Amino acid sequence: MKKTIVILTATRAEYGLLRPIIRTLSACTKFNVRVVVTGAHLSAEFGLTYKEIENDGIRIDRKIEILLSSDTSSAISKNMGLAMISFADYFADVVPDYLMVLGDRYETLAVCCAAMNARIPIIHLYGGETTQGAVDEAIRHAITKMSFLHLASTEEHRHRIIQLGENPSRVFNVGAVGIENALHTPLLSKAELEDSLHFSLGPEYALITFHPVTLEGFQAGVQVQSILKAIESFPNIKFIITKANADAGGRIINQLFEDYSLNHKNVKIFDSLGMLRYLSAIKYSNMVIGNSSSGLVEVPSFKVPTINIGDRQRGRIMAKSIINCEPNAEEIIRAINFARSSDFRKTLESVKNPYGDGNTTNKILKILEEKLLADKINLKKEFYDIDF
Repeated sequence: MKKTIVILTATRAEYGLLRPIIRTLSACTKFNVRVVVTGAHLSAEFGLTYKEIENDGIRIDRKIEILLSSDTSSAISKNMGLAMISFADYFADVVPDYLMVLGDRYETLAVCCAAMNARIPIIHLYGGETTQGAVDEAIRHAITKMSFLHLASTEEHRHRIIQLGENPSRVFNVGAVGIENALHTPLLSKAELEDSLHFSLGPEYALITFHPVTLEGFQAGVQVQSILKAIESFPNIKFIITKANADAGGRIINQLFEDYSLNHKNVKIFDSLGMLRYLSAIKYSNMVIGNSSSGLVEVPSFKVPTINIGDRQRGRIMAKSIINCEPNAEEIIRAINFARSSDFRKTLESVKNPYGDGNTTNKILKILEEKLLADKINLKKEFYDIDF
C-alpha cells in the first residue's frame, strides 16, 4: 500500500531545493506525494511564487494562507498561530503517513507542532546546521527533536543531530540538494538570461540577496544602507537584487533596495528569479553578495566567489571561495575588491564544495524506501546518549 507523504513549502528558496525531491518521490509507485503551499508563496508582495510550482507541472494539494501583511515579532507569532490552526485542520482531513519539511523557518516549526500533535512522523532535511546570527538556529534544533527521520547535508551535521540525542539509525548524510540543482540543471545562456531579465548584464555583474539577521534587533535597515553605500562605489558593475524573505525586518530591506534601484540604472530588483534564472545568474556572475545560505551551498559549485556579510550564516561549513566581512561599507568594498583580484580568482578553480556530490535525491529515495514502508512506525524515541 502506498504511503502518503505531505511535503511542505513556504518560500521560493525552499521550493527550489525540494523540487527534485518532489519529482523523484512522485515518480515512485510506493509513495503518494501531496505538496502543500503556504507562507510567502501565496503573497503578492513576495511574488506569488506558488505559480512557479504550477509552471513546473507539480500539482498543489492545498494552498494554506497564514501570512499577515506585517513582519513585526508579534505578526510572526500570529503567523505561527495561524499555521498551527490551519494545518491541524489539514492533517485531520488528509491524515498523511508522513510530513517532509526542509530547514528552519518559523512557519515550518508551527506546522511540525501540529504534525507532532497528530502523531504524524516528520522527515527533516538539513538539521544539525548552525546559523548563529538568526533565530533559525533554535527553530532548526527544535524541529530536529520533533522529527523521526533526519537527512543531513554533511557528516558534521549528522554528528550534531546525534549529539542532540537522535539515534544514529535514523540519521543520514545525503548531501545538499542545492548541489544537485547546480550540477545537473540545464541552465540558460547569458543571452537568454538577459532576455528573460530584460536587463543587460554587461561584462561584470553581481547577484545580491540579503535577509534579516533576526537576532540583531532592528539592524536590517542600517546594514542594507551599508551595502548600498558600498555598491555606490562600483558604478560600472551591474547588480541583480532578489528580495528578502518574509522574516521580521524583511520589508524594510526590500523597500530600501527598491528605492535605490529607482535612481540607479545599473541595478535591477526582482521579487523572485525562480530556480532556473537564479542558478543561471550565479553561473555568469562575477560574485554573489549577501547573507543567503545559497551563497555558501550552491555558489561554490560554480567556482564563483561569495561575499558573506555579517553573522547570519556564522557557524556554517564554508568553502574557500567564501569571503566573510562585517556589515559596514568599508569592509564590503574591501571584500568586493578582493573578489575581483586576479590572485583570488586564480584560487577558485581548485575550490571544493563541502556539501556533497550531487546525488542527493537518489540517496533520499533509497533511505525512505528502507525506513518508511513498514506497516507501523514506532514514535517512542529514546534519547541517544553519547560518551564524552
